[in-house]
Amino acid sequence: MEIWINPGCSKCRAALSVLDAEAADYTVRRYLDDPPSAEEIRDVLGRLGLEPWDIARTGEAVAVELGMGAWPKDAGARERWVEALAAHPILIQRPIITADDGTAVVGRSEEAVRSVLPPE
Repeated sequence: MEIWINPGCSKCRAALSVLDAEAADYTVRRYLDDPPSAEEIRDVLGRLGLEPWDIARTGEAVAVELGMGAWPKDAGARERWVEALAAHPILIQRPIITADDGTAVVGRSEEAVRSVLPPE
């Protein structure tokens, strides 16, 4: 599995702690240093079953500058949101864990992180 993290984020560090405690096999992607492409974001959204606005951090300064709070949240605007997330990865909610079985989760809680661990 892969986990997209920002090392400065307490939720990311907590998710890594859970994965380490469970001896999970994972790869870390520091998504601010290695931003996902628009295609990767579309793939992760499909795996999450979410829309781009569902994983957008609209309180970030760049989101405010872009006026994202006023952007439509509909199929016609979907690509605009994806492109903004790709251009400004700080806007992506974190951590996102993509599991080997094709599932994904926004791992902001211990329960969410554990949901992608393989069964014992």
